[in-house]
Amino acid sequence: MNQLIKMQKSITEAVGKRIKVLEDEGLALPEQYSVKNALSSAFFTLQKVYNINNATQESIANALLDMVTQGLSPAKTQCYFIVYDNELQMQRSYFGTVAALKRLSNVNKVKAEVIHEGDVFEIGSNEDMEMIVTKFEPKFENMNKPIIGAFAMIKLEDGTVNYTVMTKAEIDKSWQQSRNKNNKVQQNFGQEMAKRTVLNRAAKMFINTSDDSDLLTGAINNTTENEFEREEPKEIQAQEKQANDLINKALNKPEETKTESVEEPKEKPDANDEVVIEDDEPAEPTEVESDENQTELFDEFGLIK
Repeated sequence: MNQLIKMQKSITEAVGKRIKVLEDEGLALPEQYSVKNALSSAFFTLQKVYNINNATQESIANALLDMVTQGLSPAKTQCYFIVYDNELQMQRSYFGTVAALKRLSNVNKVKAEVIHEGDVFEIGSNEDMEMIVTKFEPKFENMNKPIIGAFAMIKLEDGTVNYTVMTKAEIDKSWQQSRNKNNKVQQNFGQEMAKRTVLNRAAKMFINTSDDSDLLTGAINNTTENEFEREEPKEIQAQEKQANDLINKALNKPEETKTESVEEPKEKPDANDEVVIEDDEPAEPTEVESDENQTELFDEFGLIK
């Protein structure tokens, strides 16, 4: 915690400077949004985050930058922070996703609901063959029954409504891919988490087809993607590369005696070969020297231009 307090001033200044640059590039924050107050609230929240001392200074700065770019504040329960290994991630709550989406142009209303067993729920299609919700009749007596699905609605200023529907099986699959899959919050607060999940999917689909600023839409998408496991795809890529390397070696082996230009290293690879081998898996980030030169730290991670 003492380390976090020492970093607070420098990180706040760096994020503030970066936000000013982004505003010059077209980022528009909400009128009543105070960057200073949001950062103060965030640092107060970070003091209670489990393993916060393991988080690197650059990951803390980037998480706070994502928060401010989307105009969110933990004081309004719009976001929260989680440490994965040595990386701090900012994640949106249901309310945070609603707030972020309402900042997009032409968005009039955002809403998500869960469907319980016994509720009346029907879908159809419009003249453009887009899926729409044609009927939804929740019933009080069904509120304690199992959730069978959820849907989200994004209504535009021109009256157009975008629907996203997920079955419970799809929601469960999404939770299994989440970096929070071992967290019991999904069982304890299933209704709110289901609404949050379907709204995040709706947000991604809507944002990727919108004409809004890349600064805001990119931040919203990055926060959504940060919640999901990224190790599995890397492992698959590593396995595929390993398989390709073995195949290439097998194909090139008969030609090794013909010419030295295609000859594979036989015993001891030289220094350049070692670098190539290390690139098979991303190298661990080198430790940045402590607070002696924080300007270089933030410049390296794009927080100061």
